[in-house]
Order: sequence, then structure tokens, then C-alpha cells
Amino acid sequence: MLSQSPQRQNRTNQVNSQPKKSLNVDSPSFTPAQLGGKKSGFSTNAIPFTPRGSSTTTVSPALQQDTGTTLFKPTQFPDFGQNNYDLNTADPANGTSDNSLGFDPFMSNVPQGLPSTPYNPYAEEHNPLAGAGASYYGGQNTYSTPSQPLQYHLYYPITPIRDTLQPYQRAAYELFLPESLREDLQRKSEAARQVLASQPGVHAPSLQQYHSLVPLDIKLKNAPGIFGLPTWVWKATSRKNGNVYCLRRVEGFRLTSEDAIKAINSWKKIIHPNIVTTVEAFTTREFNDSSLVFVHAYHPLSKTLADHHFPTTPNRFGRTGLVAEKVLWSYLVQLSSALKVIHKAKLAARCIDISKVILTDKNRIRLSGCSILDVIQFEAHRRVEELQQEDFFHLGKLVLSIGTNTLPRNMHDLRPLLDQLGRSHSEDLKDVVAWLLSPPQGQHKTIEQLIRDLAIHMDDVYIASSNACDETNNHLGRELENGRLVRLVAKLGTINERPEFDGDPNWSETEHRYTLKLFRDYVFHQVDAQGNPVLDLGHIVSCLNKLDAGTEEKIYLTSRDHQSTFLVTYRELKKQVQSAFGDLQKGNTKQQQATNRGFDAGRYPG
Repeated sequence: MLSQSPQRQNRTNQVNSQPKKSLNVDSPSFTPAQLGGKKSGFSTNAIPFTPRGSSTTTVSPALQQDTGTTLFKPTQFPDFGQNNYDLNTADPANGTSDNSLGFDPFMSNVPQGLPSTPYNPYAEEHNPLAGAGASYYGGQNTYSTPSQPLQYHLYYPITPIRDTLQPYQRAAYELFLPESLREDLQRKSEAARQVLASQPGVHAPSLQQYHSLVPLDIKLKNAPGIFGLPTWVWKATSRKNGNVYCLRRVEGFRLTSEDAIKAINSWKKIIHPNIVTTVEAFTTREFNDSSLVFVHAYHPLSKTLADHHFPTTPNRFGRTGLVAEKVLWSYLVQLSSALKVIHKAKLAARCIDISKVILTDKNRIRLSGCSILDVIQFEAHRRVEELQQEDFFHLGKLVLSIGTNTLPRNMHDLRPLLDQLGRSHSEDLKDVVAWLLSPPQGQHKTIEQLIRDLAIHMDDVYIASSNACDETNNHLGRELENGRLVRLVAKLGTINERPEFDGDPNWSETEHRYTLKLFRDYVFHQVDAQGNPVLDLGHIVSCLNKLDAGTEEKIYLTSRDHQSTFLVTYRELKKQVQSAFGDLQKGNTKQQQATNRGFDAGRYPG
């Protein structure tokens, strides 16, 4: 029993005089069963509390008593770096080394695995190096490196603002084609020269004189269209002239009459800017069936009006805007001009559909697929006048489809669509389309009547075409000057420092040819006062222009060792270029004559 003070003793007597309660100071203290002792204080040797699911971690039975340590011990994390970070591993929890991914019961319906590692296009090797640890981008075993397209933006000029230049000054990009036009031409050139990657055991078919077939259809399975049979479009190169053509294969067609395939002879004579030229047609069994192949002119990067106005992936609003009325009038004028040539030749187009009219340039359309139905439906023997009347109906249906943003397969009733076209566009356009869709009354429609109705709007198309022609001629004039300078540079390159003439007294660089060598250094190899090379395109172009013109301006030429100097005019340099290049031509002619004489003597002995 512990000793108590007098005050404590008085309080104890007061407590004893009151009724006894269940607990008082004399009651024994509560001791947990796990400790096995009767100590009221907290012991540092007690076993720490461990949750029920953390059996994977081994905990020491006792913690050493240390006032400088705490119960929380954070794990030492390594510094973040490209070689020691792995996306496929999880961060360990505080105080543990468990790297397993935890499970969240509230995200049971959502995949909780980490996404696949992204493809790194900048890595030199797409597999991690042995012994280098886990790389930032994991190995891509199931994904091959994609083909890299041309980087057109690398050629885009960084030029000063035009206001900072004087009227007589020119920027570098003004000497060449505009970047938009050059990029468009390069894209078309790349598309025309595209070939399929060779695969082992897979051989592309070769159709007569056409090889290197590349499919232009993006659909894996083609359904019958307006031709009634599945068709496939290819790009191929001709062995005869090396030109690229468009091949349209009609699948499963069996030719029963030779006169049917001769029907395209009339289409070969039609040359029009709004009609894709027909070249030839033939049959083949290279596709393990009886197929008919039509050869047409190839227009790279062209797309149909269906792909242009009814894309499969619309904008974020889920719909396309209305087509401008000026564009619709342009389509009407161009197709009417094409129909005039076709009807004048006693033929019918029979292919006026949004899937067969292609867009080759800005608002420039062409009729493709002509002559195909004339061969396929040769035995139908339909009158040409009847087919020409159908051309008018299909032309009106095409304009109505584009003007109202309605696909042809959804155009069951045309009257509501005509009213919609009248609300969104002018009454003149509605009247022309209604005339095209209406059946002929009394006498047949003629293309001359349609052209007279479109005469007012033909002026707009003519002005746009003339402006485009003038702009093209302007750009062509720049390239004409560039081509002239290239020929001059080629001449200088063939004259200067020819190794086969070393030591030849007839070709010595101590005379006027030495002057041309110094002029080459003056134009291309100039340096500044610090010895840095001078890269001035304006200086190069100016010197070459003066040399080609042969001006009387004098220039000061110095040798590389500064021991020889010349003061000459551009006229004298031009004469020297012509003389030296003429000597090279004479030597080339003599060499060819000697070769021909030796060849003839060997062929005809004696």
C-alpha cells in the first residue's frame, strides 16, 4: 500500500463514507491480455500494432528504445532519371518495399492496369540495351517503325518582314516558287512515285505493260456502285513511256463481244479539261477471275466529291456547313462544258455521280469513269438521246445533293429538297436545278439551252481561271530564270579543274580557263575579314545574271595565294565560258566519232 498525505487521507475517508462504486482508485489497473503483465504505463518493448492484411512484411519483435528515432521510417527513393524509371513498376508505399499494384474496390469496373508504353520515334534503337537497366520507353516488339513522310516544313523560309526591305531589295523566297505551291507539287510527285513495300512471298500483279501497282481504294471490301459490279482503282506505271496511269478494274466481268471493247475508241478522241482522258481497255485473268481493266489518266492526290463534301469523319459539331453558291455554279459550268463536248460527239457521260466526279485542284473537277458503262452495257442497245436526257437528271441530282448536304441514297423525295435549296440559296439556282430534274416536255433538252442559262455565271469561272493562269505564268517565269542560271552553273562546273587534262598544254589553266577558276572563287568562295565564309544568295544570283548577260562591269579577281590579280569584265568572262565549253564539246564529239568508228570496224571486219 502506498503512503498517503493527510489531505489525501481526508479525501479517502470522504470517499469511504459515500456509497461504493464499481471502480475507484483502489481498483486494479486494466492490463491487455497480449502484454501478459500488470503494468499501467506504456512500455517501449511492446509489440507494435500490425494490420491484418500486411502479413507480407516482416516486423522485428521489439524496437530498440532510442529517443532520436521515430516510428516512421521513409524509404530512400532514387533520383528520377531516364535510365532508372520504369513505367511498368509502381511506387512503393512509405516504410515498405512492396512493389505490387494495389486494388481499388471502388474502381472495379475500370481497368486498373497501366497503359502500354508509348512508341518513341526519337530512339535510335527500339529495344533496350543489355545491361543498361530499364529504359524510359519500353521495347516495341509488336510494332515496327513507321515510314517517315517528307518534312515539308523544313523548307519553309524564315524571311524578314516585307516592310523592312527597300523597293529594290528582294527576299530569298521571292526568287523561287511559293512555298504552298511547291509543297503541293512535291506532295503530288511523292504520291505519283509511291510504291508498295516488297514482302517475301508476295508478288504484285503485272497487267500487260503496267507494273508497280498501288491500290488507291481505302476500303477493304468494295460494294457494287453505279456500274453494277465491284470496281477497284489502282495506280500503275507504264513500261512504254514511264508515265503513271490510273487503272480501274471491273471485277467479275466476262467480255462476250469484241465490238464492246472497241466502244472506247470514240472516248480516246475526247480531250477536255473537265474530263479524265481514256487511254485503253483490256481484259485480264491476273486476279484469278475474268476482269476488265480501264486505263485513264492519273491525277495525284485527287478525291471524289463524295469524300470532299461528305467526309466519313466530320467536324466536332457532327455536320458540315453549307456549300457556297459560287462553288455550285462553278460545278454546273464545268460539268456543262464537259457534257457539251460529250453530247457533240454523239456520246453520253452516264457517270455523273458524286463518287465519280473527282476534285483535282481548288474548285477544279473532272468526270472520271467515262466509257465504262458503254462497254459493260454494250448489249443493252439503248438510244443515245435517252442516255443524254439521263445526264441532265443526274447533273441536277448531283447539285441538289451537294447544295442540301444530302447523300444520294437518302434522296427519295426531291420536292422537299428543292424547297430547302431555295431557302438556303438563290431562286436562280433552284430554277436551274428544277429544270434539270424535270422530265422533258414536248422536245428533248439540249446542252445549248443549259449553257445559255449559265452564261451569266460563266464569267466568274472565266475570271478565276484567267487569274490562276496568270499566277502560274508568273511562277513559271521565276523558274525559267532559275533554269537559266542552273545551266550556267553546269557549264562552269564542267570547265573548272578537270583532272583528265592535268599537264595537257591544250587545256591549261594559265590562260582564260584560269580566269574562270578565279571567278568561281569570287562567286562561291568568298570570305569576310575574319575568314568566315560568306553565304550571300543575292551576290551569287547577281554575278551569274551579269555573266549570262555579258555586261561591261569590271570585277577584281585575286588568286588564292594573292600573287596574281586580274581586272576583267563580265563580257570577257562570257566569251571565255563559251570558248572553253565549245572545246569540251569538240572533244566529246571526237570521242564519240572514234567510238563509233571502232564499233563499226569491229562489226564489219575488213
